[in-house]
Amino acid sequence: MAVPRGAGEVGVISPPLAAHDRIAWLEYRGSDFPFYNARPTLVTALQWAFVLAAVVLGFGLLTTPLLTPTGRAAPYLAAILFPLVPLAALAIVARAHWKAIFSRVGLRDVKWMLLIALLNIVVTVCVALALNQAGTLNANAAVAGLKDLPVADRVLFFARTAPQLLGEELVTILPFLAVLYLLSAKAGLSRRQAILGAWLVSAAWFAALHLPTYGWNFVQCFVVIGSARLVLSLAYIMTKNVWVSTGAHIVNDWTLFVVFLLLAA
Repeated sequence: MAVPRGAGEVGVISPPLAAHDRIAWLEYRGSDFPFYNARPTLVTALQWAFVLAAVVLGFGLLTTPLLTPTGRAAPYLAAILFPLVPLAALAIVARAHWKAIFSRVGLRDVKWMLLIALLNIVVTVCVALALNQAGTLNANAAVAGLKDLPVADRVLFFARTAPQLLGEELVTILPFLAVLYLLSAKAGLSRRQAILGAWLVSAAWFAALHLPTYGWNFVQCFVVIGSARLVLSLAYIMTKNVWVSTGAHIVNDWTLFVVFLLLAA
């Protein structure tokens, strides 16, 4: 089993899957994704549309001037609302079962969290270096500005990115689950085919969200960011636990931030 769960907790332990439906080399044995097969509850296509609208709203609160909170605490409030808004929407449609995307984190989870973060750093750096030779990469202004911040503001920046990176996971994993449901329950694809489709679609969606950040550089977003997202999503596909993919994302980004600061110094 992926993790132990008590009575009434959600995380999904489904009946054993047929061997041909499982990705045996990747998925924790005995674990399954929530919602796509009405376990632990059914989330309909209309309900998924509501959740995805909340995903867009949460992202808008983080990035859109007309929606972003104002005042000195605005960046921190926006970073907190970013994950809270889609989680609230999921709780409305799935009720107590919204917790199915989370579970306890064990030592095995921490191991994969670190390994996937390391793999992602290697993949990202290799792809970025290859593209940088062609002069096709733009800098992230927020990260570039880190070197000019005082130490206290740098600490606050790192603290703010933690809930924001949870939001980035939700902005990927919730669409992943929605597409998984549509491809499996509605389009009739096999479980493996639906996972592959949801993995690719959610990574492309995540890459597209970064277009304004990188000056609408399609190559950078869909090749560098998209490939990084594919690697990070493996953490959720493996464990079915958003805490693990969030942890991998935090380790990945914080490591790159620290390396950037060291090089800038």
